[in-house]
Amino acid sequence: MFKHNNEASPRTKFKRAIAFVTAFQILSFALLPSAGIVAAEASSKLVAQGETTNKTKPAKSTNSAAASPTKESLGLVVDSAILMEASTGQIIVNINSEVALPPASMTKMMTEYIVMEKVKNGELTWEDNVSTKKNASLTQGSRVFLAENDTHTVRDLYIAMAIASANDATVALAEHIAGTEQDFVKLMNDTAKRLDMKTAHFVNATGLERRDMPEEFRPDGEAETVMSAIDVAKLVRAIVQDHPEFNQFTTIQKKKFRERDKTEMDNLNWMLEANKNVTNFKRYAYPGVDGMKTGFTDAAKYTFAGTAKRDNMRLITVVMGTKSKEARFTETAKLMDYGFNNLEVKQAVASKQVVPGKELAPIKKGVSTEVRAVTEKGVSFVVDKGAAFDEKTLTNEVNLIPENELVAPIKNGQKVGTVTYTFKGKTGEQKQTVNLIASEDVEKGSWWRLFFRAIKNFFVDLFKSIGDLF
Repeated sequence: MFKHNNEASPRTKFKRAIAFVTAFQILSFALLPSAGIVAAEASSKLVAQGETTNKTKPAKSTNSAAASPTKESLGLVVDSAILMEASTGQIIVNINSEVALPPASMTKMMTEYIVMEKVKNGELTWEDNVSTKKNASLTQGSRVFLAENDTHTVRDLYIAMAIASANDATVALAEHIAGTEQDFVKLMNDTAKRLDMKTAHFVNATGLERRDMPEEFRPDGEAETVMSAIDVAKLVRAIVQDHPEFNQFTTIQKKKFRERDKTEMDNLNWMLEANKNVTNFKRYAYPGVDGMKTGFTDAAKYTFAGTAKRDNMRLITVVMGTKSKEARFTETAKLMDYGFNNLEVKQAVASKQVVPGKELAPIKKGVSTEVRAVTEKGVSFVVDKGAAFDEKTLTNEVNLIPENELVAPIKNGQKVGTVTYTFKGKTGEQKQTVNLIASEDVEKGSWWRLFFRAIKNFFVDLFKSIGDLF
């Protein structure tokens, strides 16, 4: 006979416990709304709020504008050209703009940019004195006839370089900054890489052909300075964006280099708006033009990088390989006419705006679990005059910082993600990416708040897991 044992075995206890937990969960589940219904309702709400908008394939643009202009349609007689809008960097006209060509004295814009950077960073002042070295004194071409050991201010040499394209003044500045012209050339090439100038290669500070440099100071090798039109445009854009004071120099029409000089330096940019009252230049004067740089060598022919601003749009133009001094300005005018007559810069999204459907960014360990996300700055595109944005031409894609990387405390203005807007229009597809930032402070939650939130989340996840079984 077996002895009856009123005490259940461990295995039986385990089975009872499992049965009890299962029964409790089934009962709890029965008292709650169907997890499937809840999920469907949540999904419906998200769709209604536009949550899935960015996952849909953007509709094809119905923009019926004509194709981008060509060399033939604009009647351009150039080897290479580009028309760019400065604030967006959008390329509007592209004629062989990626081809590396001799830029001639447009090269000096890199020297100009570096000088302004040094002044901005406090490494140089406009009133610093520069002593001319042998190399500068021997430099030929356009010049202000510096003699060795002549002393002039950075400002005076800069003006001579910017408006009269003085080669000797350019070399004097380069040697003052870097010790030798070739050490300065290394700085030029490094700066070109930083500005994403893919084809640019400098062998001197001036744009002179190697054979025209003082023999004693020519670099080794056979390479010459080259830049593509798009690289020249990038350089002009860097100048106008990083140093908006540039036109204090580039708009000077005439100036004596030395008080004792009998003649004045003339600005070689005939398109300056101020020239509209100058007999010799008024036919070339163009409304809004306030820069930038001419060039000529036998290899480059006549080149010109120009910029003009009207209303809220600044255009950048580059023409390379034109046939004469006059042609570089008439060809530039064709580009500017097209831009100003047909296009405008229009704001698509204002600063500090939410993206519909992505108004909130999730955060961890905060008093609240989300923070309102807004655009850090406005977004504008180059559009046909009078054009409007709609859901077919303007789409967006939001990328929020993952919740586990966005931990309270959160500061007002702190980056919480990015949004990329895409506009499809006449000038092609344009993209602008801006930061999404927190619109308010969110303090770190107290220990008790985070504890009870963790318990709540545990049960929410538990019931969701049970719902997923059915």
